[in-house]
Amino acid sequence: MQDLAAAFCLVLVIEGVMPFLSPATLRRTAAITSQLPDRALRIAGLVSMVIGLLLLQLVR
Repeated sequence: MQDLAAAFCLVLVIEGVMPFLSPATLRRTAAITSQLPDRALRIAGLVSMVIGLLLLQLVR
């Protein structure tokens, strides 16, 4: 449970880096992303999850 909480905290830190460093870039990225079709977002999410799982296996 402690590892899960630590992972969640790290996600919040990583998610906060972009708006802190470059809010304008984040706005542009959000505008572009909002125009993508659902299928493209789902594929990007799936690829991201698979890469994350593979990296987790390498780290652990």
